[in-house]
Amino acid sequence: MTAAGNATRTAIVTGAARGIGRAVAERLAADGLDVAVADLPGMSDELGEVAAGIEKAGRRALAVNVDVTSKEQTDALVEEVAGHFGGVDVYVANAGIARVTPLVDTELDEFEQVMAVNLRGVFLSYQAAARQMIAQGRGGKIIGAASIVAYRPFALLGTYSASKWGVRGLTQAAAMEWARHGITVNAYCPGIVGTDMWDLIDERLAAAEGLQKGRAIKKHAEAIALGRVEEPSDVASFVSYLASPDSDYMTGQSVMIDGGIQFS
Repeated sequence: MTAAGNATRTAIVTGAARGIGRAVAERLAADGLDVAVADLPGMSDELGEVAAGIEKAGRRALAVNVDVTSKEQTDALVEEVAGHFGGVDVYVANAGIARVTPLVDTELDEFEQVMAVNLRGVFLSYQAAARQMIAQGRGGKIIGAASIVAYRPFALLGTYSASKWGVRGLTQAAAMEWARHGITVNAYCPGIVGTDMWDLIDERLAAAEGLQKGRAIKKHAEAIALGRVEEPSDVASFVSYLASPDSDYMTGQSVMIDGGIQFS
């Protein structure tokens, strides 16, 4: 499931301007892949920094603004990257958002926004990547962002949890359908990660639970067997495996990489 001959493999990473997405993009570049980094237009400066860093490290990079909830933009992303690099071998559908709201207070527009980014965006990414990889005829690696809440939801993160359960199911179905094309489809399920997203979750959870800012994440982190909050690089290391030939016999899996919070 590598590019034909000795050609350099290429990857797309969405939500790549910061956090886990940035760490994944930088790790794949360190692994020898050329990497297209994608994120919203409002993240252009940070996205440019990521691309510049990849090029400084000796790999080719391409920065693309995209809203993954748009089919037209997601299809155009894959088309542009394939044209620029000569194909797409790895697609990491990392873009996602979180909202902390009791279900009884969740407005329909909030529910739809989370589902649009976290589930519709992954679906559109999987679909666009698969079509390109099938056309190329050399297989590929499609990787999605799930979460430990795809196995055990968190209270006040009901909509987010539902979206990630959806990613888990979508990943299994896609793996079944595209295996005959040499395409593997897997997802990674991070736990409590030291990112801007978790800073926001901490702030909202702390307010809801009557705690000081910083205490909510500390409270939940007490359940981590390895005794520390996860770093984006911890996730990137596992995505590196999913993107490599070492995982060629693995498909349809959503694997918890959480330091030992939840056990399957």
